[in-house]
Amino acid sequence: MQIEWEIEDFDVKTYSEICGKIRKLSSTTASTLTTTINETPKTLSTPSATTKLVPKIVARPLSEDGELDAAISYLRSADPLLIPLIDQHQLPTFDVFQPPFLALTKSILYQQLAYKAGTSIYTRFIALCGGESNVLPDVVLSLTPPQLRQIGVSARKASYLHDLARKYNNGILSDNSIIEMDDKSLFTMLTMVNGIGSWSVHMFMIFSLHRPDVLPIHDTGVRKGVQMLYGLEELPRPSQMEHLCEKWRPYSSVAAWYMWRSVEAKAGPNLNGVNQVARLQQEQQQFLDPINAVLNLGACAWGQ
Repeated sequence: MQIEWEIEDFDVKTYSEICGKIRKLSSTTASTLTTTINETPKTLSTPSATTKLVPKIVARPLSEDGELDAAISYLRSADPLLIPLIDQHQLPTFDVFQPPFLALTKSILYQQLAYKAGTSIYTRFIALCGGESNVLPDVVLSLTPPQLRQIGVSARKASYLHDLARKYNNGILSDNSIIEMDDKSLFTMLTMVNGIGSWSVHMFMIFSLHRPDVLPIHDTGVRKGVQMLYGLEELPRPSQMEHLCEKWRPYSSVAAWYMWRSVEAKAGPNLNGVNQVARLQQEQQQFLDPINAVLNLGACAWGQ
């Protein structure tokens, strides 16, 4: 993790005073003026009383060398209750990358579908576009609702796909800008797209961009895992999650992954517990990725 510094304000008063001094010195000798001007940048470059330096956290993706090891080491120390889960389960993997537009399109297509049905529609959609490398905004916009309907895409999902593609064509979004945005800005921009809610954005940030500090507070699997981890009587509300999981920062994504694994293991091979969680999710009328329905989050629909 790197820290950069950005100047948030500029001291206009100090700058005006400097300019006034230079004007007053216009009648002095050239050598005096030169000395004064040469010293001016030193004054401007030093933060004044009203200039505030704000640390900008630049997080490294979990797929970069050493980041996952750093995350595991940190979580072991920050929350000892996670140690048994970390020892019990294999390390998460964050090594698959898809272009953001393709990944977001895939997310929309899989919403509220069983994995098998979603995969079938996605395969037909890729064929309609002419291959995954050809899933581009212009191509998606060229597909009419009737064409999409023929491969099983509902009219509503077709409108979501077109809205995403239009925002790319209008320059509101781009693959590069998405990769470079900080988490807060990215969340704001992506939730402006019709059909992409907070849960979908969190999954995209974790499993496609490999962002390290994402806590899916609305995900019932993560909430159930937190309930089990801390022995809570009730499922924690989304509004309680950030406070309960504050100690996981700046590696909330990895801790969330262990919550899914924990619920998965607790449910056992018959997945009854998982199905109960999936039903809770449906009752909350949240968008469901097929993988969330079995709490194997991201492993299929997000390329894991």
